[in-house]
Amino acid sequence: MPYGCQRVHVRLAVVAELQDIRDFLRGQPLFSVLPEAALDLLTRRIVIRYLRRGASFPPDDVEASSFYVLRKGAVELRDAGGALREKLAEGDSLDGAGLADTEGRSLAGVAVEDTLFYVLGAADLEAARRECPEFDAGFEQSVAERLRRAREAAPDVSRAGGNLLRLQVSDLVTRPPVCGPPEMTVREAAALMTRERVSSLLVVSDGGLQGVVTDRDLRSRCVAAGLDGAAPLREVMTPRPHTVGPAASAFEALLTMSRLRIHHLPVVEGERVRGMISTHDLLRAQSSNPLYLADLVGRCATVEDLRETVRGSRELHVQLVAANASARQLGQATTLVCDAVTRRLIEFALARLGAPPVPFAWVATGSQGRGELTLHSDQDNALLLDDSFDPAGHGEYFAALASDVNQGLDACGYVRCPGDVMASNPRWRQPVAEWRRYFLDWITHTDHKSATLAANFLDMRTVWGSDGPRQQLMSDVRRRAAGEGIFIAYLAGHALGNQPPIGFFRNFVLVRSGDHEGKLNLKTHGLLPIVDLARVYAVAAGAESVATLARLQEAAGRGRLTEEGSDNLQAAFEFIWMLRARHQADQLRRNLEADNFVAPDELNSLERKHLKDAFAAIATMQRALSTAHGDRLPA
Repeated sequence: MPYGCQRVHVRLAVVAELQDIRDFLRGQPLFSVLPEAALDLLTRRIVIRYLRRGASFPPDDVEASSFYVLRKGAVELRDAGGALREKLAEGDSLDGAGLADTEGRSLAGVAVEDTLFYVLGAADLEAARRECPEFDAGFEQSVAERLRRAREAAPDVSRAGGNLLRLQVSDLVTRPPVCGPPEMTVREAAALMTRERVSSLLVVSDGGLQGVVTDRDLRSRCVAAGLDGAAPLREVMTPRPHTVGPAASAFEALLTMSRLRIHHLPVVEGERVRGMISTHDLLRAQSSNPLYLADLVGRCATVEDLRETVRGSRELHVQLVAANASARQLGQATTLVCDAVTRRLIEFALARLGAPPVPFAWVATGSQGRGELTLHSDQDNALLLDDSFDPAGHGEYFAALASDVNQGLDACGYVRCPGDVMASNPRWRQPVAEWRRYFLDWITHTDHKSATLAANFLDMRTVWGSDGPRQQLMSDVRRRAAGEGIFIAYLAGHALGNQPPIGFFRNFVLVRSGDHEGKLNLKTHGLLPIVDLARVYAVAAGAESVATLARLQEAAGRGRLTEEGSDNLQAAFEFIWMLRARHQADQLRRNLEADNFVAPDELNSLERKHLKDAFAAIATMQRALSTAHGDRLPA
């Protein structure tokens, strides 16, 4: 090849490589805000480096204060004691000027895979930060600020739940379409509609919509017309029905149904049938709020009625997620409905059993007690009985009441506690004096089991009955627990039981087998550690709050937790809850059961980065707690 052609090929290769680097940086959240000219300049200043597995990171021949961006491979950062502090993978960046963990300890890195990374000099980085304030802000924002901005930047924020002008038709399609072919008989269609609990059926052939059959059609065009149940649907359906697209506003759909005087509207996207919406769906969207559902619960006459009403909480969740509701709002909304169901079931039990022989209070513990119930939470409850309770004379009554309520809650979708922490368990159906003895024993004769039990019942909240007995009980417990260092150390040990996945990168996940293999449990390894940390700090501070966010705020206000630590944990809690809530809303839209397991490919690169921030904030506070109680932590 002539020398001139070789030079052309070299230049083209360099240009192509620079364009590849530029495209990669543009796809990273930190660099995506840079103006084109600034990004071009930075790309030309990049130095490409390669490390073999086992090599030190950063290399000794690179200026220590440089900025690093990993393109391929993986790097582990460890402190002087050898403890893993962070894992870096593709897209992760590191400012060498502050190569330390959040406690200020120096970190040393090692490539755990063959690793390709980009090096940017400190002077070039500083110049870009001066030129672009938005780029600079990415370095200056605290963990809490980054996580709050990420949560507030929810893609569905403009479509507030319950507002038909903002809701899209797709938000109302919460189940797959119920369809039948034109040759299906009327009898078969009626059976299918009854089984699926729908009032209309889409008639589909070869994937295309042919017509619609409603309950009214079956009455007026079949029964009233004297047709036999063997008649095919094509004889009673409404052919070529009006349709609406999934992106249309719910208000537009309502106007269409009003203008045409129809109550059902098929949702079609291109040739694909997506589902059906009805005037009932639109009216329910207007009224799908927790107060409406709670009021509806109060008018239910049977457990079956309650079960059907509770199904509305699934739609409520979808609507609130679309409105970008906060973790506190989502938890309170779901809890409010469960509280109402619990009270109604108690009323059913009292109507059957008669007046209680002694006063009592039904209390919720766990997530319901904290007001943080989700669609995937199980029951946690107990009974506080008046001290005049006589087991021989009154025990049978309260056993029957507890059984009725726990069974009713289970029938309504609030599954039984796998640890049997329910009022139907006689151990958790006791007079107030016995509860006081329980707590005294847990606090003064602490072990792992008693610390776990105390952690659950410290979240106690009254759902039915007078709240006075619980208030007095917990006031006594708070005063005693705040001064018991060993008890708090055991609570701290309990709070360190669920570690966040600091090494979460690429497809690194927690679940290794079973139905959720290859997924990340956002509850166990994200939310529960924050719940447990908040409880420890609240108990040490003698705080009255039960809800996690309120506990963090009160602990900081009483000096038991730094403002920065409190802010970071609150922001991490909100962000992880948001990820889980969106995941569950998507499952509900696809008519699946909601769970806490998120697959890595559900998260985009920005969500992964923010999730690492949240996990790092949790790990930082767990290390601080471990240090504070290190000499007393149980083995």
